[in-house]
Amino acid sequence: MTTRTSAWEKALRYLLMLGVLAVTVGPFLWQLSTSLKSTTEDIYAYPPGFLPERPTLDNYAGVADIIPVWRYALNSLQVAVANVLTNLVGASLAGYALARLRFRGRGLAGLAFVAALLVPLESIVIAQFTMMRDLQLNNTLIAVVLPGAVGALNVLLMRNAFANLPYEIEEAAVIDGANVWQRFVRVALPSVRGTLAVVAIFAFMGAWDDFLWPLIVLSDSDNFTLTVGLNFLHGTFQQNPRLVAAGTVIAVAPLLVMFACLQRYFFRGVGEGAVKG
Repeated sequence: MTTRTSAWEKALRYLLMLGVLAVTVGPFLWQLSTSLKSTTEDIYAYPPGFLPERPTLDNYAGVADIIPVWRYALNSLQVAVANVLTNLVGASLAGYALARLRFRGRGLAGLAFVAALLVPLESIVIAQFTMMRDLQLNNTLIAVVLPGAVGALNVLLMRNAFANLPYEIEEAAVIDGANVWQRFVRVALPSVRGTLAVVAIFAFMGAWDDFLWPLIVLSDSDNFTLTVGLNFLHGTFQQNPRLVAAGTVIAVAPLLVMFACLQRYFFRGVGEGAVKG
């Protein structure tokens, strides 16, 4: 009886996993399939055909003919890379200070970062836009980067990762004559590489997928990011879902590549920098 129950539990577990996989990965696979279908195939046929009968890359070329998709992708890449670098530097410095240094107001500083997580973007977007306008940075990629240069969640992840390090390691470095910067660069950072990968992935995804803020702060089409540029594809050429699907795949592909390269560090870093209640 025990063996039979275990078998049923295992079967149920696999069914649930397949269901979650279908819900999460299924839409992307369907978009990929649609983007490879030629104009001679009926994408509304019933029952729907998942595999293209005659796969083609013409839809991707069609996207490039309609909008300067590669220029938009380059703009998004610049914003995402800048966001990753600023978050890695800023979040690691702030997280190390909150976790390892002793200074007055450290607890209040930590609570401020927690409170920042509770503030929705929509409530501060007008203040952000006004600030960028006063700095004369509107319609620039710098204005897109600045609001997300250091994310509160990333700071808390780094804080918890540094807090989990044994103090004996730093004490040994102090005995050897290492100052704060040397302990930070040579001792602390190499020990939290997994969390750094998590921060990099979160920062890249947040900047690459952001739509509302670039739409507000950018007015020149030459500076549009990919998400804003693809919005014109949806609005003007909505009657051709093949092109929309091709644009979606172009937007998602860099995220998949980055996660594939950093997944080994990502899963290790989730445990290092988990936010504890």
